[in-house]
This record gives sequence, C-alpha cells and structure tokens, in this order.
Amino acid sequence: MTSFDRDEAEIEASRAPLMDHLVELRGRLLICVVAFIVAFIGCFAVADKLYLFLVQPYAVSAAFHQTVGAHGHVSPFDLILGTARLIPVPAVDDQSVKLIYTAPLEFLFTKMKLAGLGAVIIAFPVLAWQLYRFVAPGLYRNEKGAFLPFLIAAPVLFLLGAALVYFVMLPFVMWFSLSQQIIGEGISAELLPKVSDYLNLVTALILAFGLCFQLPVVMTLLGLAGMISSKVMAKGRRYAIVAVVVVAAVVTPPDPISQLMLAVPMVLLYEISIWCVRLIELRKKKADEAEGLTA
Repeated sequence: MTSFDRDEAEIEASRAPLMDHLVELRGRLLICVVAFIVAFIGCFAVADKLYLFLVQPYAVSAAFHQTVGAHGHVSPFDLILGTARLIPVPAVDDQSVKLIYTAPLEFLFTKMKLAGLGAVIIAFPVLAWQLYRFVAPGLYRNEKGAFLPFLIAAPVLFLLGAALVYFVMLPFVMWFSLSQQIIGEGISAELLPKVSDYLNLVTALILAFGLCFQLPVVMTLLGLAGMISSKVMAKGRRYAIVAVVVVAAVVTPPDPISQLMLAVPMVLLYEISIWCVRLIELRKKKADEAEGLTA
C-alpha cells in the first residue's frame, strides 16, 4: 500500500455526516469567540498603556527633534536604539509630544479599536489551532505536516514586520513629519496628530508590513500546490523587484527611506521564497523516487 492509499483510507475513516461537521464548526467558532472576547477585555483594561507604548517611537523622534532642531542631524541608529530603549533619550519638556482628540468619545473608540487589534494578535494561536483541528481530518498526511509549520511561520513573519514598523519605520516617519513643521515670523504649522489618526497610521503600517512579510508563506504554499516553480521565480526576479518597489511606494509614506525599508526586506524575502520552493521540489522529487513514481 502506497502512502497515497494510506492517506485515502485515513480520510475515509474520518468521514462524518454533514450535521456532525456543523456541530463541530459551531463548537470551534464558540471557542474562537470566547478567546477573542477574553483577549479584548484584557487589552481594553490596559489600553492606555498599550497606546503609550505605541506612541513611544513618536516620543523618541520628538525628543531628538527638539534637541537638535528641524535641520539638525540625527543618526538613524539613535532613533532605532532610542525606541528600543538601548540608549538614553534626550530630556524634553512636557509639550514635546501632544496628541489631541476632537470628539468626546473619540479616544474611547480609539482604545476599543486598539483592544480589538490586540485581541486578534493575542487570540491568534487559539484561532489558528481551531482552524487546523477543523480542517485536519480532510488533509493528507503530507498536507498535515506542511500546514502546521505555516501556522507558526505566518505569525512569526507578521511579528517581524510589526517589529520593523515599530522600531524603524515609525521613528523615521514621525521624524520626517516633525521636520515639516514651520515655526517663526508669527506663523506656526505644528504637528498635533489626533489620537485616532496616529493609531490608524500605526495599524496601516503594521498590516502593510505584516502582510508583505507573508511572501515566503504564500510562495511556498503555491510551490506545494505545484502552481509555481523555483525556475519561474528565478527567471522572473527582475519583474518581482519592480513589483516590490511599486508596492513599497504605494503602502508606505512618500519618502524614499520608508520605501527602501520595505523594499529591501521584501526582495530578501523573495529570494528566501525561491529557496523554500526549491527545497520543496527536492523533497517532492525524493518522495516520488521512493514511491517509484519517477520515470
């Protein structure tokens, strides 16, 4: 009996009536909803601290900006290390960082959105595990072995993208924004971001970088499905680089530093994707040879 026959027998043994699947789906959805609600309540209880944590890159940029002035020079490493709290940040007055809200319940809704984002991140392991447990009976053995690593790789890559936003992108974006201020001759155009607008910026950047960092996962899945090969990816490298530059220009603020910060990691991730697909092809070839399926 081949491995394919064994997989078919295993799937046939796990068959169940439609009503049983619906009951199982309801139970797993209930677990997901409960996990999300518990995580949401926990995040909302500490929403103030979470928001202050997200404002930290802005505070670091404002501190260096106030110290050296709009046309002063600050090392990019100072912004990064200052945000990571690895070097001391210059002391500033209480007005260096000021966010406003213009509607009575704006900050409440902002904290609810922040709690929702945090709840999705915290509850993701539960959501992913319930999804896996629901679809696992219909997967072949090799598909089960491939599904679990992706459940681990996807959130890890997303967190790497989010970390790049927090420690690198946000300090530079806020420094760039602060450098656009005009103060003097009786006229001032100062940066006073709304609490909701700042959260929207952070959320948009995290989602953009987090999703772009899923490139190896997507390409590897396409390779597993036989929809793309490493040779095609290697030949299309120049077109992929152009597409990466275009995506980076669209999803990042309009400054070359931000675009390079996304474009360079994505090009590296594309190269990693080629190697991942190549490894999958080698494993598939060895498995076919073991089963005597090759010519």
